[in-house]
Amino acid sequence: QVQLVESGGGSVQAGGSLRLSCAASGRTVSAYNMAWFRQAPGKERGFVAAISRSVGSTYYIDSVKGRFTISRDNAKNAVYLEMNSLKPEDTAVYYCAAHSLGGLTARMEDYVYWGQGTQVTVSS
Repeated sequence: QVQLVESGGGSVQAGGSLRLSCAASGRTVSAYNMAWFRQAPGKERGFVAAISRSVGSTYYIDSVKGRFTISRDNAKNAVYLEMNSLKPEDTAVYYCAAHSLGGLTARMEDYVYWGQGTQVTVSS
């Protein structure tokens, strides 16, 4: 099993940047496909970005392409989400997730391990 803890959330103005971190313990992140999801108030949790466990392929939803970057540091056993040019519609609780079967997926039900989430608030 792997335990995931997110950090780095906060409040920023539109156009600002934040870097979210997901620290893993129990097992190395290199064994997992990792992803970030988010849940805005009153909305369902949705996929944001993923990075594969093997070659580090990445996958993003269209609305964050060019603004967000997912990366991993196996030596630090962590995954990151660099968020630039933030918009008010990016406001949400951001969750880190992991699964070890198959490849990249945006399906929430494929992810077995989840962190507790970190709040990101973007004001206009």
